[in-house]
Amino acid sequence: MPRLLIVHHTPSPATQALFEAVVAGAAHPDIEGVEVVRRAALAATVPDVLEADGYLLGTPANLGSMSGGLKHFFDTIYYPCLDETRGRPFGYWIHGNSDTSGTERQLLAITTGLSWTKVAEPVVTTGDPGKTTLEACTELGATLAATLMSGN
Repeated sequence: MPRLLIVHHTPSPATQALFEAVVAGAAHPDIEGVEVVRRAALAATVPDVLEADGYLLGTPANLGSMSGGLKHFFDTIYYPCLDETRGRPFGYWIHGNSDTSGTERQLLAITTGLSWTKVAEPVVTTGDPGKTTLEACTELGATLAATLMSGN
């Protein structure tokens, strides 16, 4: 059974709401045969990454950077997972209070280095997440899970 690993750092109500919407999409009843595994960024391990077939990543934008939690995740898994995970699908969401561009740039630099394949439009937002943003996060989760379900 394909496994989708959701790695997140959700320290605020806004990032928690986005995370919950992503999980709801990934676990939608129409998506069958995909195991959804959720890990806080500081708890995710190399075996979690190696055992997954695709990834969803969520982070706040903190002073122009990804969260320290997600950065620690990447620092921990980068070299041990580099060769084994090339080409695996991923998606991401970012929430900030203002500018998110530095966070997105960092995240894309690392995932490009890992040679992961972005298969869904990211959700990058600022301020309080509204209905449209939450729906986009649900769609993001569903797209990643459906990608794994279909074997693409």
